[in-house]
Amino acid sequence: MLSIFDRNATLSRRAMLTVGGLGLGGLALENLLAAKAFGSTTGKPITTSKSVIFLMQHGGPTQFETFDPKMDVPDGVRTIGGVTKTSVPGLTFGSSLEKTAKLAEHLAVVRSYSTGSGAHSIRPIVSEASRDANIGSIYSRLAGANHPESGMPTNVTLFPNSVEPDDLDGEKRFGKFDATGELGRSYAPFAPGGESTLQENMQLVLPAGRFDNRRGLLSSLDKLRREIDRDGSMEGVEKYRGQAFDMVVRGVAQAFDLSQEDSKTIERYDTQAYINDRAYRDKTNGRQGRQWYQSNARTLGRLLLLARRLCEAGCGFVTVSTAFVWDMHADGNNLEITRGKEAVINPFDHAISAFIEDCQQRGVADDILLVSTGEMGRTPKINARGGRDHWGRLAPLLLTGGGITHGQTIGQSTRDGGEPDIDAVNTDNLIATMMHTLFNVGELRVAQGLPSDLVRFASSGTPIPSLF
Repeated sequence: MLSIFDRNATLSRRAMLTVGGLGLGGLALENLLAAKAFGSTTGKPITTSKSVIFLMQHGGPTQFETFDPKMDVPDGVRTIGGVTKTSVPGLTFGSSLEKTAKLAEHLAVVRSYSTGSGAHSIRPIVSEASRDANIGSIYSRLAGANHPESGMPTNVTLFPNSVEPDDLDGEKRFGKFDATGELGRSYAPFAPGGESTLQENMQLVLPAGRFDNRRGLLSSLDKLRREIDRDGSMEGVEKYRGQAFDMVVRGVAQAFDLSQEDSKTIERYDTQAYINDRAYRDKTNGRQGRQWYQSNARTLGRLLLLARRLCEAGCGFVTVSTAFVWDMHADGNNLEITRGKEAVINPFDHAISAFIEDCQQRGVADDILLVSTGEMGRTPKINARGGRDHWGRLAPLLLTGGGITHGQTIGQSTRDGGEPDIDAVNTDNLIATMMHTLFNVGELRVAQGLPSDLVRFASSGTPIPSLF
């Protein structure tokens, strides 16, 4: 809860103690600045100061039309639309990924990744071995719920309405993105504009009342800042409380505000041009399906831009959930592959390429690891409607940034693209890769005062080979 002071009260000690909520992990901010980051017995930090953005391609992306095209196979399996050459000799992507293909030297593509499940879930970022908690929540529990300098929450989940308040609220019915298992609600991700367990309590006890979306939060924090500057309410508040409050109303709010970004950068990320009414005009797609596709095209680029901003401000783990558009069954709400390429893969290509170029130009590429995959892949066999169905044995996986070795393809799938053939990779390997990006594993193992089972989980896995 963000309770600063109530309607008719002046700023009080008790009220200031509640500022630490903000859905930021429950750490009292007056302790935030006075405390140092967790360290091991050597005094060295347990974190690397790097961040992970996990882009959830919600619905289950097709490996065939993205990063593992198959052309020398029979009709009914063959990649629809052909391939495009990449900047890496001999490597091809699906034809809709022309922009990303030109940046392939900055990518690591895994062609032997299996989630092990063909169900809609968030399995790639919630493991049974992790107490059924989101990986971001585990990171938050080990690294601290807030960045020790900026006050930024270390675990954030972005849905389409995080950048467009009136948009869809993420397809959480297919997976609880705020799952914390046994860790407790304090480590649930902050979800601006969403309705996470923390978000439903996010309020300013001010004349402005309750705020249900990001726009209201930003404007209200700005109003509060002006009021406090005008009437001097902060006078007499001890040093750390004053600095912490200043963080909340000035620093954290600005990180969530895309209007602070250069207009050319915002334009570069803009995917709204890919709203393709023609692709889902006829009766094969219901109203809900059309909303999903429109939402995805409107918001995907801005979500990645916001995620980059949050990482630069100190957030360690950002989950980006796209609208539920990758489920290309060609049924009542979902497109078949041909039109799905236009409506889904084209905006994805634009957003991913904009993110890679932006991070390279800003000099933060090695500081932010982008991971992009879904809860499953798609069937080798194209169904009678021109779609591909759920398939848990193989899924596309893309990684870029974070200091990993780029310009490579890891593993190989079978000829029909249905299973790993060489160097199989699973979700435990993916989670270990993210943990090794986020933590100085050796220091984490000897850190004091942290749950031993979580330390073991975060430090003992085997990352995807050849990335580090």
